[in-house]
Amino acid sequence: MTDSSRPTWCDIDLAALERNYSAIEQVVGASKMMPVIKADAYGHGLTQIGTRLQEIGAPCLAVAYVEEGLALRAAGITVPIQVLGGAVTRQIPLFLEHDLTFTAPSVDKLLQISEAAEAAKTTAKVHLKIDTGMERIGVHHYNADTLFEAALSCTSLEVEGVFSHLASADDTDLKSARIQLERFLEALDFYDRLSLPTPTRHIANSAAIVALPEAHLDLVRPGLLLYGIEPTDQTSKTIAVEPVLSWRSEVIYFKVVEAGSPVSYGGTWAPEHSTRVVTLPVGYADGYRRGLSNRAQVLINGTRHNVVGRVCMDQTMIDIGTTSAYNGDQVVLVGSDGNQQITIQDLALWSDTIPYEILTSITARVPRRWHS
Repeated sequence: MTDSSRPTWCDIDLAALERNYSAIEQVVGASKMMPVIKADAYGHGLTQIGTRLQEIGAPCLAVAYVEEGLALRAAGITVPIQVLGGAVTRQIPLFLEHDLTFTAPSVDKLLQISEAAEAAKTTAKVHLKIDTGMERIGVHHYNADTLFEAALSCTSLEVEGVFSHLASADDTDLKSARIQLERFLEALDFYDRLSLPTPTRHIANSAAIVALPEAHLDLVRPGLLLYGIEPTDQTSKTIAVEPVLSWRSEVIYFKVVEAGSPVSYGGTWAPEHSTRVVTLPVGYADGYRRGLSNRAQVLINGTRHNVVGRVCMDQTMIDIGTTSAYNGDQVVLVGSDGNQQITIQDLALWSDTIPYEILTSITARVPRRWHS
């Protein structure tokens, strides 16, 4: 870091990302990989992660919104990019201009895309979205023929793929996920009935990559798993992934707090005995959630210490008891120190949420440092 660097930051280990990609690739075998890098690559840096994935041979990428696809193109990413969300009509020309792959979740949207492509004298690349039980976007599986038939009549479209999304692949009981997979495959019988080649099929997210190998099909969409976060308790038994992101801060203030003296807003915590408390320059405006108040732990010099009092917008207090810490000492919010580790899963558990929300809530004012 430079002398002027903010004393709270995230380190992004691109070599770990590459190892995770290889580990997943070995498990899915012949299935292609479509890494999901939406939401700023789950907080890891959209263009930096996209660039590294292209460098290591990812055949395609997935994002949520067209704006993310445009940012990748501006950064020099040339591999196919599927926008998983449905295209807003006024943004269809952006897809065509920048060679982004559409998701077509309805016949009406499919026809809009086709008409725009015909007017632009080009061919739109499309993946058809089938809803097999998520009830989010996509044609219901029992009406899938209507979407497939409409696609066959559109001469300005290239249907590259057909896909769905699993709602419960991270459950211990995979009954619902298997029902969704069965519905998806039944819908795809359309192509066999007409003796037509079936487009690329994909339904497997991170959890299904681990727990439901029969869902791998032609292509898989790793998201959380790619960043080294286990989507199920079974992951470590199957795929050896490692965290790509660590989050650190520094001690900026030290004081002795007397017994009974409340700390932070609302006085939700006070020490029973005189203790030492340090302040960190990180708070809920950085994504260090208010729900971590009086529940989370951090690592200082390889030792666990408790977050005390309410997490503030910009600062958080830590009880270090009788140990010592000095201004400038490094504090691990997520990551390892000695033989101790705090994970994204820990933060999710302490704040009653999921790892996805923790990662994507680390705000832009926390600098990222990418390492190879």
